Amino acid sequence: MSRIVVTGANGKTGRVVVADLLAHGHYVVATDAVGRAGHLGDLGTPLLIADLADYGQAVEVLQGADAVVHLANIPAPGMYPPAVTFNRNSAMNANVFLAAQAVGLGGVVWSSSETTLGLPFDTPPRYAPVDEDHFPFPTTTYALSKVVGETVAREIAGWSGIPFVGLRLSNVHVPEDYAAVPGYWPDPHARKWNLWGYVDARDVAAACRLALGAAAAGTVAGATSFVIAAADTIMNRPSAALLREVFPDVPVRKDLGEFETLLSIDRAREVLGYAPKHSWRDHVAR
Repeated sequence: MSRIVVTGANGKTGRVVVADLLAHGHYVVATDAVGRAGHLGDLGTPLLIADLADYGQAVEVLQGADAVVHLANIPAPGMYPPAVTFNRNSAMNANVFLAAQAVGLGGVVWSSSETTLGLPFDTPPRYAPVDEDHFPFPTTTYALSKVVGETVAREIAGWSGIPFVGLRLSNVHVPEDYAAVPGYWPDPHARKWNLWGYVDARDVAAACRLALGAAAAGTVAGATSFVIAAADTIMNRPSAALLREVFPDVPVRKDLGEFETLLSIDRAREVLGYAPKHSWRDHVAR
C-alpha cells in the first residue's frame, strides 16, 4: 500500500484514476482546483482543494506521499487564450516537479499529450504509426506546454534521481462518450487530426498504475515518455485503408492489423506491460 497524490482528481480522467488506485489498495490523496472540499462525492476519498500554480501549495499537497500522478492541467487547446494555457500548465508542471524533488518522492507519473507528436495532423506525419520518436512537434501552446514539461521533467529527474514517467495520452474517452463514435465514420478527414486515435480512461488508469509500479521497481529511470492509446482506431474501416485515403504519401513502417492503432503503443507494452483492454467496439454496434 502506497500513499499516492492524484492531481486533477476531479476531472474526467482523474476520477477514474483515483478509483483504480483505491481498488488496488493504495491510499489516495485526491486534489483539484475545483470541486467540493472534503467531499467524498464519486471519488471515494475526500477532495483537497489546491492551486498548483502556487509552489507552496504544491509542496504541501505532496508532503508525506510516496508518489504522485499529476493530471492537473488545462486539458486541451482552445479552452483559454493561448498564453494562459501555456503559462498555467507550465507553472503547474514545474511546481509539482520541483515539489516532488523538495519532498523526496519515489516517483512522478504525469500526463503529457499526444499533441507533442505533431497534432493536429494538418501537416502529415513523417511516418505511421507515429511513435515516441515523432517528437517534439508542438503546433499549439498547449502542446508546447507539454514539450516544456517533458524538458523540465528530464532535468529534475537528473538532479534528483527521481524517475519521471510522462504518459502521452491520446483523446480520453469514458463509456458515455462512445455513443458519438458512429458520427465520426462517414468522413475520415474529421478525425485525421490525431490519426483516428483515442484511449479509454480505464486504460489510462491502468497505465498510471503500471508506471507507478515501474518507477518503484526501478524498471524506468530518469525521465521517460510513452504513447498511451487504445489498441484500435476509433473508425470502423481498416487502418491501412484510412492511411491510403487521407495520407497516401506517408510511409508505413510496419504491417498493420486490420483496425490497429496508428499511435504506436509498442514501447508502453514492452516497458510498462501496458495492454489496453477497452474499446468503443464493446459499447457500439458496428
